[in-house]
Amino acid sequence: MKVLRTPDSCFENLAGYDFKPHYSEITAADGTVLRMHHLDEGPRDGEIILCLHGQPSWSYLYRKMIPILTGAGFRVIAPDLIGFGKSDKPTHINDYTYQNHVNWMNQWFRTMDISDVTLMCQDWGGLIGLRVVADNVDRFARLVVANTGLPSSKAVTPQLSEMLGNVYPTIPVPDAAAVRKQFESGSPTAFLHWVKYAAECPDFSVRDVFELLSNIDDESVLDGYTAPFPDDSYIAGARKFPSCVPLMPHHQPDRDANDKAWEVLEKFEKPVLTAFSDSDPVTKGGEVAFKERIPGAEGVEHVTIKRGGHFLQEDQPEQLSEAIINFMKS
Repeated sequence: MKVLRTPDSCFENLAGYDFKPHYSEITAADGTVLRMHHLDEGPRDGEIILCLHGQPSWSYLYRKMIPILTGAGFRVIAPDLIGFGKSDKPTHINDYTYQNHVNWMNQWFRTMDISDVTLMCQDWGGLIGLRVVADNVDRFARLVVANTGLPSSKAVTPQLSEMLGNVYPTIPVPDAAAVRKQFESGSPTAFLHWVKYAAECPDFSVRDVFELLSNIDDESVLDGYTAPFPDDSYIAGARKFPSCVPLMPHHQPDRDANDKAWEVLEKFEKPVLTAFSDSDPVTKGGEVAFKERIPGAEGVEHVTIKRGGHFLQEDQPEQLSEAIINFMKS
């Protein structure tokens, strides 16, 4: 496995991101040692909030929330997934699979040896993080689920998967503007356009993704999100993630693994908060499955994050942080 490491110089003077880096090592299936980065802020004896990001962001996504959460007495740990942020980046797109990401995160989590954890997960932070919860259920005290999902065979039936597999090859390779139009129109195949754009568009860029899925117009903030990717040789992980969402027929083993995770979650009686935003075209309505299927969600005062897009940590950090603090203190 060939691996790149973004030069430290790329992360100098980022807006609002002056946290101390921490590093751990994990081992890939082929024996390659990978360095993984995380933030660890707040009081050592504070209750732990594990903040997991998705695609194509990194721990920079939580920079506005960390001071609020630590100010309330919590310890915040925010790792960068392999392929993102300050973590190592395998260069071949096939190095990145759903199961590899789960394996890597499980290794890192067990190395950290933390317990009584509250998970805050969004986007791929949920698809990966909820699998880690199922594999280490006794170490988690609560879940905060935001703008994410955990696709299972119940939601993605063999018939639906076959249909999606037949439609995908017929979609022309779109650019970012075309994907935006698909999401804005509410097209049922919008996500497939997103998958094809990330996997096949020669002009794919992380910057365009944030312009597509957010209203960020501050160039210094966009510079922060793109800092881990100084050139296209670093973006294999970002390109691959949408193709890993287990929708197609060849993803059945991943759906089977998610089904097993749901079996654990359907017995999870510790508190679960859903905090989906009101303006995310990607995960709209995704909170219903968590409310209906996880016992710990019953009786919880769930929240909708107002005026929040897909990256609600960026759009509404105070509102989301307040919801987490109130949930944990109650």
